[in-house]
Amino acid sequence: MKIEFAPLSLPLQRRLQTASVAQWVFSFLCLALCSIVAFISLLFTRFWLIPVLYAGWWFIDRERPRNGGRRIQAIRNSIVWTYMRDYFPITLVKTAELDPRKNYLMGFHPHGVLAAGAFLNFCTEASGFSTLFPGITPHLMMLNLFFRVPFLRDYLMSGGLVPSDKQSASYVLKKPEGGNMLAIIVGGAQEALDARPGSCTLMLKNRKGFVRLAIEHGTPLVPIFSFGENDLYDQVRNPKGSCLRWLQHRLQRIMSISLPLFHARGIFQYNFGLMPYRRPIYTVVGKPIPVQKKYRPSEEEVDGVHQKYLDELCKLFEEHKAKYNIPEDRHLEFI
Repeated sequence: MKIEFAPLSLPLQRRLQTASVAQWVFSFLCLALCSIVAFISLLFTRFWLIPVLYAGWWFIDRERPRNGGRRIQAIRNSIVWTYMRDYFPITLVKTAELDPRKNYLMGFHPHGVLAAGAFLNFCTEASGFSTLFPGITPHLMMLNLFFRVPFLRDYLMSGGLVPSDKQSASYVLKKPEGGNMLAIIVGGAQEALDARPGSCTLMLKNRKGFVRLAIEHGTPLVPIFSFGENDLYDQVRNPKGSCLRWLQHRLQRIMSISLPLFHARGIFQYNFGLMPYRRPIYTVVGKPIPVQKKYRPSEEEVDGVHQKYLDELCKLFEEHKAKYNIPEDRHLEFI
């Protein structure tokens, strides 16, 4: 006998979607703080053996994040991410086939405030990455700082996150049989300071490290543009030259993370809060750009591939912007 469950009511679905996004928005910061507090506090209780044993495990396992991490499919497939997807909603759009016999380096744009599209599309299966790109294993780079937090590091690795350094990138891209994909949010923390609705400004003009990495491994470059990524939050005005912008840059140099003063809606009201707006995100994956392998490329060779990447990213944006309600007179700006 087949048992069928009644579908959830729309109000309940809405509450579950909001709860899933709320836990994601606050998870990294709360988990980081709670993990550190728990680790230190347990040392002064009768459960002191737990952090001691974990410290030993941490030492033995210290290179794991840089060696591809340790993904757990049960976490990637959690229903929580499905509710998060439906909250905005978020859609992954495929424009070309990817050969699973090759490795790929994908540039994700724009960063947005919290990179919601990058996380959900590449660190979970909610948007169907493995169905759209069979045989491809996705990895997303994240600041090294978070991998130094006990317990949090294991949670991050479970979704496919790896530290943002050359060793981690090389490990993913050098897989001889192919089938690996490394996504880099090229604009990084600095680009987040310009993330506001309607913005098409990308921190990309002088970001060439990812291009050099692709040439050194002979890895095709794939441009990605996530339409709607910048529309999730409003941000306190911080023009270049302002005191706020100066302070944000100073804190970024010290902490390695940017601190945009963002706001949107609340959990139980819609006027003000840290919850993102319910606005759709369409993450469009472009076609691969072939790259000739060379161990030590010259500056001219890097510049040539970088310009080709910029051209393909602009082409991708122009071809799809009308579908996602971007005004005809709006174009990408590289700084």
